[in-house]
Amino acid sequence: MRAVITVLGGDRVGIIAGVTAVLAASNTNILDISQTILSGIFNMIMIVDLSSSSTDHRELHEKLAQKGKELGVEIRMQREEVFRSMHRI
Repeated sequence: MRAVITVLGGDRVGIIAGVTAVLAASNTNILDISQTILSGIFNMIMIVDLSSSSTDHRELHEKLAQKGKELGVEIRMQREEVFRSMHRI
């Protein structure tokens, strides 16, 4: 199972490290990652593989949201199939 994770907020040191630490602690593999900073706004999108994760989807979602609060950014995670269905034209 794969998921899409988005991170958005003001740029600061440690955002990538904080997010990836949560994923590593739950044995969640990052398959693809893209990040950019536009006028001081940090934006990152990741595709992750949840199939070997030691944490269920809901708990990982909550951990990422909490890390986002600590970092001052918004982190969202959606299962890939839900994301694709919602954004289909």
